[in-house]
Amino acid sequence: MPSRMRQGVTDFVIVTGMSGAGKSQVLHVLEDMGFFCVDNLPPTLLPKFAELCSGDQGKVRRVALVTDVRGGAFFADLQWALDQLRQIGVDYRVLFLEASSDVLLNRYKETRRRHPLATPRRALLDAIALEREQLQDIREVADKVLDTSSVEVRELREEIISLFRRTSQASSMLVSVVSFGYKYGVPLDADLVFDVRFMPNPHYVPHLKGLNGTHAEVAEYVFTGAKANGYWELLTGLLDFSLPLHAREGKAFFTISFGCTGGKHRSVAIACRLAERLRLQGYRVRLEHRDIKRKEQA
Repeated sequence: MPSRMRQGVTDFVIVTGMSGAGKSQVLHVLEDMGFFCVDNLPPTLLPKFAELCSGDQGKVRRVALVTDVRGGAFFADLQWALDQLRQIGVDYRVLFLEASSDVLLNRYKETRRRHPLATPRRALLDAIALEREQLQDIREVADKVLDTSSVEVRELREEIISLFRRTSQASSMLVSVVSFGYKYGVPLDADLVFDVRFMPNPHYVPHLKGLNGTHAEVAEYVFTGAKANGYWELLTGLLDFSLPLHAREGKAFFTISFGCTGGKHRSVAIACRLAERLRLQGYRVRLEHRDIKRKEQA
């Protein structure tokens, strides 16, 4: 994709396209890559939103938003909004997602969701055709058109990462993410140590006790609830701010450790999740679960 850059916000990505083509999945991947993401923003708000981001003292550097026919009558203003962005000097990229009508029809039948243009008098296939017609102009000016008809979720994720991965000084720093159990001692070489013993403990759930934090069921249990979500937001906010500063200072290795009681469930789950997020942001990552097998060896 051609790259247009501006001072302040370094990436301003507009995701649009056919309903059911995968825009929500794309937004989730971009969010994991460190983008500030907004879904279903009316086009008329685009210029104001861009000015807000660029004037936020550099706090918002990468922005991605979805705008599509869910905006109803507002969506007709998209071309006007793009013209306004150019006039105020916003360097944006447009990613357009599409899929064949047959594939979209099957996806809607599987999910049983309502198409935004479907009505009691307009069949689903007709709604898809109407949407394709309404999107023709924006498709023609898109920087990248991505057909997801035969693309699996994993492949779509990899494609988005390859399109928007940023090569930077951060990629030269190796970040080690380590899980451990406090009962076996704190890692001596850690730059940052986080105690996650306050999170829900799968050890006391019979069907989870024998598993570990690499299993999806355990991770889902650990991250359930506002307490875990709030902690994750604070943690990633801290690291998003501090890791680039460490990389800028020339630090070659940086170790982040997470500890729970035995080093098998909670610390493993959060270490796995953070390692994946850091990889998406372009860091070289080493993941280690120091005590995950300690019980079996005891």
